[in-house]
Amino acid sequence: MRPTFLALVGLLLVFAQICSAQDADLPLTKAQQQALTPNEVLEALLAGNERFAAGKATQRDITARIAASSAGQYPKAVILSCLDSRVPVEKVFDVSIGDIFVGRVAGNIVNEDQLGSMEFATKLAGAKLVLILGHNECGAVKGAIDGAELGNLTALLAKIRPAVDSVEGFSPADRTSANDEFVDQVIEHNVQEMVAKVREKSPVLAGLEQSGEIKIVGATYDLHTGKVTLVK
Repeated sequence: MRPTFLALVGLLLVFAQICSAQDADLPLTKAQQQALTPNEVLEALLAGNERFAAGKATQRDITARIAASSAGQYPKAVILSCLDSRVPVEKVFDVSIGDIFVGRVAGNIVNEDQLGSMEFATKLAGAKLVLILGHNECGAVKGAIDGAELGNLTALLAKIRPAVDSVEGFSPADRTSANDEFVDQVIEHNVQEMVAKVREKSPVLAGLEQSGEIKIVGATYDLHTGKVTLVK
């Protein structure tokens, strides 16, 4: 009888710990968001990516998250990612409903629409971090390298060409999408170009960064490992 009782107590304790963890894992309140620094947000996202890549993602009560976030949102970051279906941004950083804003477009390019969204996310909604997220084996980057043309996609790929042209040290024969090393360098340069464009084209975001209210950074995601690496 006693072993059965102890086993039951043990199960109840485990259940209580799970419930407590789920209760604690709710979207940020306004006060919690405002208390965060940009560096703390970046560190939290990178820690979440480590959990994701290790297969140790947080277990969440999605129903509770839906209910808790319905009255308002106080995300800690805005992330501009490529359209690629293999880069599920919230999962990559082990976050959920109400945690981050996500903008997506092929090649993670910056334009007026994305800039306006970032300005809303930071200046008006309080997010502390702007992150441009590229990834290896990006089809948009490969298309830009090869000069692909297709309807409206042609104009989109043209926005990646500056990154293609900025990469040096390769012969003309090696500047193709078949050269993985060249592609990887273009992907990194494209992230750098887009981070620079955020600062250049948005006085709002540049001003927020200069005052220390936000941080603007770039990173790449590895499709093979699930890991995110910051781009300098």
